[in-house]
Amino acid sequence: MGNKHWQSFGERNQSEAFNNAAKDEFREDLPLVSNDKGLLEAVRPRRDFLKYLGFSTAAAAVAASCEMPVRHAIPFANKPEDIVPGTANYYATTYVQDGDAVSVLAKVRDGRPIKIEGNELSPITFGGTSARVQASVLDLYNTARLRFPLVNKKEITLDGIDRAITTDLAGLGGAPVVLLTSTVNSPTTKAVIAQFLAKYPGSRHVQYDAISHSGMLLANKASYGRQTIPTYRFDNAKVIVGLSADFLGTWLSPVEFGPLYAQGRKINEQDPTMSKHIHFESVLSMTGGCADERYLHRPSELGAVVVALYNAISGTGATNITDPKLKAGIDKTAKLLIANRGTGVVICGSNDPNVQVIVNAINEAIGANGKTIDWGTTLNYRQGIDSDFAQLVEDMNAGRIGALLIHGANPVYTWSDSKRVADGIKKVRVTVSFNGK
Repeated sequence: MGNKHWQSFGERNQSEAFNNAAKDEFREDLPLVSNDKGLLEAVRPRRDFLKYLGFSTAAAAVAASCEMPVRHAIPFANKPEDIVPGTANYYATTYVQDGDAVSVLAKVRDGRPIKIEGNELSPITFGGTSARVQASVLDLYNTARLRFPLVNKKEITLDGIDRAITTDLAGLGGAPVVLLTSTVNSPTTKAVIAQFLAKYPGSRHVQYDAISHSGMLLANKASYGRQTIPTYRFDNAKVIVGLSADFLGTWLSPVEFGPLYAQGRKINEQDPTMSKHIHFESVLSMTGGCADERYLHRPSELGAVVVALYNAISGTGATNITDPKLKAGIDKTAKLLIANRGTGVVICGSNDPNVQVIVNAINEAIGANGKTIDWGTTLNYRQGIDSDFAQLVEDMNAGRIGALLIHGANPVYTWSDSKRVADGIKKVRVTVSFNGK
């Protein structure tokens, strides 16, 4: 109330330069004013002023090259039955990217998707979405998307690109073809890939994930003979222990884990108890901020923390943790897991197979498998194995790959040794990218 706002320091300090500029706001007299009585008393002031104003605006727009694009409105002479102008329709679809698969509803108005919402009928996500899902609608309006296929940076028709690829693949002389993709969940897509590779003996399909979970896959294969990731039933857990795993924010399947975690954290009159959440991490995460107890450690100490927790549960007691607060937290966590055998779960965000094998041993010791860890329903979001892609990079640089077909992956940007990936691609005779931009 009564506050004074200034547009510049000159106005605030009432400097001489500001006062002169304010006094001489219009540096040239308007040509319409022909007497000393002002604009309103001039001859034909209104019409001439509007003419002058319109000409000045048009001239400024032309000078600034601000030509507006012409937009043609197409009337609904033959209106589709299911479209009412201005009224939105909702379509059930699936968001699929980098291995993630989320059931969603797309809000479409006048043929244009404008909003993404979660599908509340999904038994997995329960209507939840992530930030990536919400932002995915912007990709449909990306002006940088390719409108036509390109061959050596030159536009070509769809029929032309098909003929070019077919001709190049036929001329490989038996050199292997590699299809590089992110994780593929669709059984139909996998069947098509198998049919395609069957035409080229020695070819293979390599799945690559920018955010890799190959450590868990390899550890589970070593521990249980299954190269897959189980479902974590946080709703059945009374004690949840996270080891650098941001399962509510970014780790594995946060859209699915969030509602399950919330079920065990709600208190009501019928069940006044809630799950206990203990988190070990090196940097504050969304999940760590929700924990009941949180302990810090160096990133290099993650393996030591996992080993110390296993030793505390197994009773060996051997540990190389020197931080007394961290050591006390590990001992307290072990006692809780032992006291709640069968209702505890331990998860770890490490991509080291050796660390994940120890985590598997911890969950086996506390009776988590079959109760808080469901092997009957597996997570197929991440199937890529880092060693498979590393071998592909070696083969490309050695000139052993005839053709490389890339879909949904960008290893030149996301792989640790991106230069070696780029150099290897240059040595492949035929390279095809199915990315849209």
